[in-house]
Amino acid sequence: MPDRDGATVASSDIARLAGVGRAAVSNWRRRFADFPQPVAGSSASPLYALPDVENWLTRHGKPYDLTPADRLWQSLRGAAADRELGDRLGNLGAFMVALKREPDRWKTLADQPDSVLIANLVDLIRTAVPEFDALLTDVPDQDSVTIVRLAAEAVERDSGATVFDFLCERYLEVHSRRHTVTPTWVANLMIALTGAAGGRLLDPACGIGTLLLAGRAAGATELSGQEIGLSATRVAIARLLLQGDRSRLVVGDSLRGDAFAGEVFDAVVCNPPFAERSWGHDELTNDPRWTYGMPPRGESELAWLQHCLAHVRPGGHVAILMPAAAASRRAGRRIRANLLRSGALRAVISLPGWGTTSPGGPDVWVLRRPDSTDHTHVLLLDATPDRDMVEDRWRSFVADPQTNPQGPSRSVRIIDLLDEDVDLTPARHVAANSTGSGARTFRPTRTRLYQAARTLADTLPDLVTPDTSDPLPTTTIGELAKAGAVSIRQAPMGMLTDRGDLPVLTAKDVRLGRPPSGAAGVGPGLITLRRGDVVALPPGRHSAVRVLTEDGMLLGPQLLLFRVDPERIDPQFLAGFLRIAHTAPRSGSSSGRADLHRTPLLRLPLDAQREYGAAFQLLSAFQQSVRETAELAESLVAQGIAGLADGSLRPGGVGSE
Repeated sequence: MPDRDGATVASSDIARLAGVGRAAVSNWRRRFADFPQPVAGSSASPLYALPDVENWLTRHGKPYDLTPADRLWQSLRGAAADRELGDRLGNLGAFMVALKREPDRWKTLADQPDSVLIANLVDLIRTAVPEFDALLTDVPDQDSVTIVRLAAEAVERDSGATVFDFLCERYLEVHSRRHTVTPTWVANLMIALTGAAGGRLLDPACGIGTLLLAGRAAGATELSGQEIGLSATRVAIARLLLQGDRSRLVVGDSLRGDAFAGEVFDAVVCNPPFAERSWGHDELTNDPRWTYGMPPRGESELAWLQHCLAHVRPGGHVAILMPAAAASRRAGRRIRANLLRSGALRAVISLPGWGTTSPGGPDVWVLRRPDSTDHTHVLLLDATPDRDMVEDRWRSFVADPQTNPQGPSRSVRIIDLLDEDVDLTPARHVAANSTGSGARTFRPTRTRLYQAARTLADTLPDLVTPDTSDPLPTTTIGELAKAGAVSIRQAPMGMLTDRGDLPVLTAKDVRLGRPPSGAAGVGPGLITLRRGDVVALPPGRHSAVRVLTEDGMLLGPQLLLFRVDPERIDPQFLAGFLRIAHTAPRSGSSSGRADLHRTPLLRLPLDAQREYGAAFQLLSAFQQSVRETAELAESLVAQGIAGLADGSLRPGGVGSE
């Protein structure tokens, strides 16, 4: 097993530490005969000794950033087989909680020989962290001592919560297929839909604690959860205890062995396992939780849904992720009908997909345990095109359930859903609600298009022909980078953008011209963007360039950052030439980063650069206006065709406003 310097790294780890792509590491392996040889792993996924990699990078003058948290992760990974890594991580989390609670006792123990530390480590954790008393099953070994000492060093630089979150992110990268992790934006949305702030929150299938952590961030006062997997429970408890102490987590099967039987909470959230046929159908036939009907064997999600409803107080809300098919499967129609009749079901919301190639993800069902309030309508919302609309539509529905807003949502009378199918699929009802919409939207769209076209004519840019045809001197972005006028950087490899509290500017954000939509936790190698930074997608089918006007967001994956020296280069000037590079033909064998290094631009004094930059801005703004006008024209045509087809519009004259 590895000693303190025996940590191993994969090719992806080397790329992240050196701030390059994986292809660059593969290239180093082929080009350099002295590149370190694998010491473990397989031919498809080799592992290298970390000290060998550090020496090689230093010898070849390649900068790298190895933080104490990085060294801890590599040692942790090298000390355990893949199947044992989760257990090692959870036990390390327990130690980090003990370190937080008993720092003086650790300082005394840390000065002792390793043999004394091995003999006393479990007692330290059991005493300081009684929440882990029944969960500590492994006997410490020499690797454990090495790892806890590295952890203590890492915590001296960053908080225990920050270091452990970093380790969890690396662990999930390695074992992404073993754990179903709720994206941070989904977790935050579910917490917002339940109104969990200020109350007691339960997650009966809590995994590694993502939903509960979102609840804590929103202001939930007490967190409770149950999880069937021992490794996941350890990790979840450690994550929660490193953030605060009011947490209660239990290992066990929530459906077969409910640890919170008889308890009710202010809100319940759940991302249950889908399509689980061995959920306990035969043993739980007469369970009192099945208020709305016995869940069919193939509808385990309806068992989880009713379990959640049984644990929320009257008037309290449940938010549960459900497969899209659960809204329409015939086997579940009786339970769906009973949920509607009782007023328990309040909304079905279709979400965009994540982590797959499919555009649609699961649905969020929002339920409210019946009390004395009568409900006559249900919100059906198709948020697959735009997840940001969900909270506003939900608040509007709660304020006035009978208002039917335009767009991909509909407030439907419960009685209208109680047909033979009881189909709650949002897209089906939203499509039905769109009939006749051409009559409502055609005239306003026509007015907007007329005004946009007039504005477009007034903002035509104008450029002049110079008096001389002598060519101006040129340079390249690569030459500017060598001179220190521009630095070019990328986000760390493997950066996750679906969990954490820090805003991340993603490639899609740049392409669509929208604010940052990603989120990340604190970790090594992250790049905070500044006002005046130029970010660009590599040349390709979805190229885009943006000059930032505000500070604070993080650089996301698949983006290139060009940070200029403002005393030498105008950012708008640079951005203009990057846009030119995006439209130029490029070699199919060249990388986007290499192409942009070779981008030519004029060599001009700063004042002249600013004039060019202002002209580039005008052209870019005009191009955006043209695109928006074209979109309005396409929308007008589509509304006109739909209105003529359904009879809500009729032919008329052609004229101006």
